[in-house]
Amino acid sequence: VGIGRANLVLDRVPGITDITPAIKQRCLGEAHFLRAKYYFDLVRAYGDVPLVVKAPTSPADALIPRTPAAQVYAKIEEDLVAAFAELPDSYSGADLGRATKWAARGLLAKVYLTEGKTGDAAVAARDVIANSGKRLWANYGDNFKVETENGQESLFEVQYINGNNFENYGYTNNGLGFCGNEFFAPRGQGLVPQGGYGFNIPEPNFVDGYETGDVRRDVTIWKPGDAYPAGSSASAQPARLDGSPFGYNCKKWFVGRVNTNVWDSPLNFPVLRLAEVYLILAETSPDDTEGYEALNKVRRRSFGLDINTPSSTRDRNASNTGNRRDAVIRERRYELAFENDRWFDLKRTGQLLTNAHLLGKGIKPFNVVLPIPQSEININPNLIQNPNY
Repeated sequence: VGIGRANLVLDRVPGITDITPAIKQRCLGEAHFLRAKYYFDLVRAYGDVPLVVKAPTSPADALIPRTPAAQVYAKIEEDLVAAFAELPDSYSGADLGRATKWAARGLLAKVYLTEGKTGDAAVAARDVIANSGKRLWANYGDNFKVETENGQESLFEVQYINGNNFENYGYTNNGLGFCGNEFFAPRGQGLVPQGGYGFNIPEPNFVDGYETGDVRRDVTIWKPGDAYPAGSSASAQPARLDGSPFGYNCKKWFVGRVNTNVWDSPLNFPVLRLAEVYLILAETSPDDTEGYEALNKVRRRSFGLDINTPSSTRDRNASNTGNRRDAVIRERRYELAFENDRWFDLKRTGQLLTNAHLLGKGIKPFNVVLPIPQSEININPNLIQNPNY
């Protein structure tokens, strides 16, 4: 649906005459950005996917076979270059949260990283850090609060609102908010409207990897003994609970009982933050000094330190780190936890099929891509299922 809407905008907006040039350019830039984002998600998850860049004029126009991933990535790059040229530097007021040129440039850096184009990724990341006007929050947790949404570190977020049921449109009990508050809250503890589902639990393998003093842990997870908000049906996180035998749950998206709707959190979901751009530069820079400094800015913040002041105990360097890229991947695991990056990171670095923890869970070579939904194959007989599904 999103790609189809973007194609309609790109096909039809250029011919509209009763529109200001600035709004027309913004519409085209947003369509280019969103189409690139949607295809980036699809090609990473499924591999080859049908590349449709024109609004179909007949049903047959949409029933095309899968396009090689390399061609899809080329179009993603093209769209993001166009979006960078078309979108403004920033927004304010009611327009805050729209895609900017720096959202496009940052996403392009991530695309280049995924493709293995490290030189291009470093150039794009460096540009965003130097020229976007964005800066890291001193407090990691400020990235995940309603009151600081679309803030100084944010490049792009999924925008959510709550308290609007819109019954006439089918939103009978969930509204237009984010479901993560309910889905990830500790199961049955009464912290959220329907008690919490406790999905996507942190495992001991992950929790045990936090370094002592890493403030991101208490922002990211519930652990046994953590106090619950006043007025909750229980006082603290138990040592074990249904679905979580070790007593861990995801806390990053918790906002509590904001209203009586079930899946209706107002908290936005980050798509791209400046911290990730620093980590892209840390991974791809050809210069150790630059690369480690980008990594260390993120690390210093995670221990409550000033990001620009070197730390003899927390900084990574060539002497105390065996491999800079490995150190960055490890840092991404904790900086971006539960932000939908880990599977893609393991895949692009070739670790998905060598990770001992995942091998113990039975991961197979064909799991590097997801199965094409059968509903899509039923609609389009030209689609071929991924192997072994």
